Amino acid sequence: MSNSLHFERPGLALPGSARVVAVPSVDDSLGLKLLPFVLSLIAGSLDVTGFLGLGGLFTAHITGNVVVLAARLLANEPALISYVIAVPVFMAMLVLTRLFVAALDRIGVASLLPLLSLQSLFLLVTLGICLAAGLQADPHGRALTWAGMLAVSGMAVQNALVRVSLAGAPSTAVMTTNITVFTMDLGEIWFGRDLTGRAKARDRARRTWPAIAGFLLGCAVAAMCEPAFGLAGLAIPILLSFAAISLALTGRTPC
Repeated sequence: MSNSLHFERPGLALPGSARVVAVPSVDDSLGLKLLPFVLSLIAGSLDVTGFLGLGGLFTAHITGNVVVLAARLLANEPALISYVIAVPVFMAMLVLTRLFVAALDRIGVASLLPLLSLQSLFLLVTLGICLAAGLQADPHGRALTWAGMLAVSGMAVQNALVRVSLAGAPSTAVMTTNITVFTMDLGEIWFGRDLTGRAKARDRARRTWPAIAGFLLGCAVAAMCEPAFGLAGLAIPILLSFAAISLALTGRTPC
C-alpha cells in the first residue's frame, strides 16, 4: 500500500549552483520526530477554540465549513461570510505559501523554520485581534471574521509545510486521512503476508499515530480551556507553535 500521507522533497538542486536545499526528515532527530505531534496539538486546539469562540468556524478542518454552509443554506438560514470565504482564503494562502517556498529555494534557504515562524505570526495576530475586540465581540462581526481568516491562514501554512518542508510527516490537520491510513496499516501488519508490505505499514503507523493522538489531545485541552478563558485560549496553540519552532531548531542542518 502506497503512502499518501506526505510529499517528500529530499533536496532541491538550484539551477546554476552546486548548493542543495535540504529538506529535513522526521527521522533526522528526536525534535523532528516530535514535531508532527506538536503540530497536531496546534491544529486540534485551534480548531476547537475557533469553533467555540468564532461562531462555529472550523480553522483546521476547513471542509467542515462547506458542510455547515450547505446545511444553513438548505435550512434557509443566512450564510455567514466566514463560512463562505474560509475555503477560498485557505486555498489562496496555500498558493502564496508555495510561492514563498519557491523564493526560499532560489536563495538556498530551507523552508521549515520560516514557515513555522509565519504560522506563529498569524496566530499571534489572531489573538491580538480577539483580545482587542473584547469578550463581548460578535463572533460574526468584522473583527472576529478577520481573526478567523488569519487562523485559517495559519493552518494553511501548516498544511503546506508538512507537504514540502518536512519529509516523512503525516498530515497534522486531516485526521480522516490519518485514521484511514493507520487502520489499514494495522490490518496490513496483522494480516498481510508480504514482509516488505508489513514493514512499510509498520513504519507508516509509527509516524501516523502520534499525529492522531496529538490532534485529539489538542481538542480536549481546548474544549476545557475555551469555556473558561474564551478566545484568550488561543494562547495555547501560540505557545505550542513556539515549541514547534524550538523542535525544528534542534533538527536544523546546513543547506
